[in-house]
Formats: sequence, structure tokens, C-alpha cells
Amino acid sequence: MIEDKNPQRTSIAQLGEFGLIEHLTKNFDVTQESTLKSIGDDAAVLDFKDKKVVVSTDLLIEGVHFDLAYMPLKHLGYKSVVVNLSDICAMNAKPTQITVSVAVSNRFPLEALEELFEGITHAAKEYKVDVIGGDTTSSQKGLIISITAIGEANEEEIVYRNGAKQTDLLVVTGDIGAAYMGLQVLEREKQVFQVNPNSQPDLDMYSYLIERQLKPEARKDVRTLLHALEIKPTSMIDISDGLSSEIIHICKQSKVGCNLYEDKLPLDPQFISTCEEFNIDSTTVAINGGEDYELLFTIDINDFDKIKGNPNFSIIGHMADESEGIHLVTRASTKIALKARGWDALSE
Repeated sequence: MIEDKNPQRTSIAQLGEFGLIEHLTKNFDVTQESTLKSIGDDAAVLDFKDKKVVVSTDLLIEGVHFDLAYMPLKHLGYKSVVVNLSDICAMNAKPTQITVSVAVSNRFPLEALEELFEGITHAAKEYKVDVIGGDTTSSQKGLIISITAIGEANEEEIVYRNGAKQTDLLVVTGDIGAAYMGLQVLEREKQVFQVNPNSQPDLDMYSYLIERQLKPEARKDVRTLLHALEIKPTSMIDISDGLSSEIIHICKQSKVGCNLYEDKLPLDPQFISTCEEFNIDSTTVAINGGEDYELLFTIDINDFDKIKGNPNFSIIGHMADESEGIHLVTRASTKIALKARGWDALSE
């Protein structure tokens, strides 16, 4: 639902498709040398010269990926960009351009789309990517957003999911699980609001968790950090669907096993206390939650001295022979088979 705090509601039909595109894209600047032609022609023109091009695309659908009851449109625009740029970062590449396509129902006035594109514009400037095109159309099912992200890298820099070796160390950036608990807090407050619309939630004690859910950040800094340490990951993936799912992706594509250690998982104190409040096991949430958009990668064991003690990274396990399987090693030293219980958009 959209809270219409402004009595002005400009119908999108007044502008028409081309007028709408011109109105929404007027604030986008071109900053990348590789952008020869952006918005305004039948197609964008890019020139990456001797670099390789990396492309990824995602759909965000109202009622599936986001709930406008608690997701501000500006935050949604920002997040829509970030989740796509995260995929480029997970290839060890530099994001350079995006395209933006939206489908909207007639319940959305122009002012709502302005707010959405304000968030998109902010993300584009924050991550220094050019918005070079897209599409707009109508929808009978609410709001749909599709972003395609483009990036560049030298061929030798690109990291795939299938390069992990048996003796590699498993590393993660930042902390995990907070985005999922932020969603639980928001869902709880939504239910309270539905029962009592006059209630005003006090969310100060959950600020970090909610920010991780509503305004995540792609780890564009990791490429630079690893380069400075003279480390090239052997495999890499972003944590969008849950740590367990992403580990299994790497293991299957690299044909290796893995031991993940429970006591090495990086957990924020606010996350731990909120798990206790909700009576949810923090480890279960941390390995299955998803939407953290941190990077999970493997490195050669010989790079251990380069990365140990670095506050940006946590070594959470090691790879093994494929025959050993994929396990969580608990604090009690018990091995539990790791299963993909993260987000699945097609699950019922």
C-alpha cells in the first residue's frame, strides 16, 4: 500500500510513455568513459575496448520480493539497483551501467514513480553507474521492476563459482543474517498495525537490522580490498539466497566438499539479541536467511597470512574433497549435513 501524504496525484496517462520516460530520466548523468550513448536512441552504445563485459539481470515483483506496506518507494528504488550490482561485484568486476524497466498499475500516480526513481538515481550516483536505458509499461498486478547491470573487468580478474579447490579457505565479508531478522521485525509491526492502525512502532533498537533489509549495500569495495592484499579468490558468489544455498552452489560447480564452522559465523550483536527475543536459533537464521548481499568466496590456503585478522573478512570454513560432502560443524564438534533452505522464488 502507498501512503499518499501529498494530495497531488498526477496521472501517468497525462504524460504518455515517452513523456514519462523523459520526465523520470532527466536527472541521470553519464559518468563512465565506456558509455558512448545512453538514453535517447533505439539502443545504448558501450565501448569497453580490451575489457570483458559482465551482465546480470533481476526481477523484483510486488508481493513476492517486496511489500509496500513497509518498503518506502525511495528505498525500493535504491535496493533494486544494489541487488543487481551485487551480482557484478560477485564476479570481481566493476559495475558501470544499468538499464531500468518498470511496469506499474494505475493505482500509482506520477509522484510515486518520482519517489521510486529518486532512489534509483541516488544509487546510480553512489555506485557511479550510468543509467543507459530501459522500458516502461502497464501492469495489472502492481509494481514490477527489472534491472540489468553491466560491468567490466580484465579477463584475468574475473572470478567464477567453479574455481574452488579442496584445500581452499571459505571467507565471507561483513556479517550475516541481519537482513532476515530486519524482515521479521517489519512483518511483526505490520501485523500489529493491521490490528491497531493507531499504533506507532518504536524501531530504534532494530535500526541496523531494518537498514540491512530496506537499504542493503553491494560490496563494491571488496574488489579493491582484495587487490591491495594481492589476493584473487578462486571462486565467489553473493549472499542473496542464504549462506547455505550459496555454499552449495560453489561446491556443486567446483566439485568439492566443505566444512562450515558454526563458531566462526560473523553475527552482529543486535542480530543475536533479536533472535533471542523472537526465540529463533541465530545459527539457523545466519545460514539460511538471505538478502545480506555480502560476498562469499574461497581463497588459496597460502593466502591465509594475507587475510587473517582483517576486519573486513571472516574465515568461516574450508573446502574438502567432494566425497566428504557439505557440512556445518557445530560448536559441539558435531557434523550436520548442510541443506539449501534459503530463499527460493518458485517455492510454494
